[in-house]
Amino acid sequence: MPTDLPTTIGFLAAIALVAAVYSSVGQGGGSGYLAVMGVLGVESLVMKPAALSINVFVAMLVLFRLIRAGYFRWEIFWPFALTSIPASFLGGAWHLEQPVYYQAVGVVLIVSALLFVWRAREPQALRPLRLLPALLLGALLGLIGGLTGIGGGIFLSPLLLLLGWCRLRESAAAAAAFILVNSLAALAGYASNLDTWPGGLPLLIAAALAGSALGSEIGLRRAPVSVLIRVLGLVLAIAGVRMLLVP
Repeated sequence: MPTDLPTTIGFLAAIALVAAVYSSVGQGGGSGYLAVMGVLGVESLVMKPAALSINVFVAMLVLFRLIRAGYFRWEIFWPFALTSIPASFLGGAWHLEQPVYYQAVGVVLIVSALLFVWRAREPQALRPLRLLPALLLGALLGLIGGLTGIGGGIFLSPLLLLLGWCRLRESAAAAAAFILVNSLAALAGYASNLDTWPGGLPLLIAAALAGSALGSEIGLRRAPVSVLIRVLGLVLAIAGVRMLLVP
């Protein structure tokens, strides 16, 4: 956490805004939290557990509301979860040196920005889920999510739509569940190897929950969601480039 009050307030407000925008489209916000922390120059040992911890609570809230609305489909979720959970645990336990971590997060943020702005559309026709590709994708996304702290939902949702395996809101529910279980697994892996935890974590979680409650409840009806998404995509891209340029 920043030490001076104005920066702290701005930091918490940015976390809340990221959570609101992400939750409005069924995401946990891991890449957004990493972007905010990257802009502030937060150390890698703090970034990953902080983003994963916030992910858990925000994804839980988003998933709860999507389940209540009837959008969660177990048959879409479980193949990805089966391989992603152990992979996330390994990724969480694997500590990258700070320069390598910054480079990895920089790439993830830029790709996330492209995906977030692109936002795959509703498939015209659904196809049956193919088990082997789902298992392989789950392992890959779980490892990336655990290594960096993003959770992986930002990649899973557009892939589901691109492959035509479910509808838009069903992909959001699957992504929220994916983020939740993999963030928990990555945190367990992290805790098994390191015991450095960020200060002020309850405040970060509270700010994110406040933002996600707003985003998931009203879908940001008071502001054009498309504009906010593009602004956030730009922030992700800038933060990604910044982290790639850190010496």
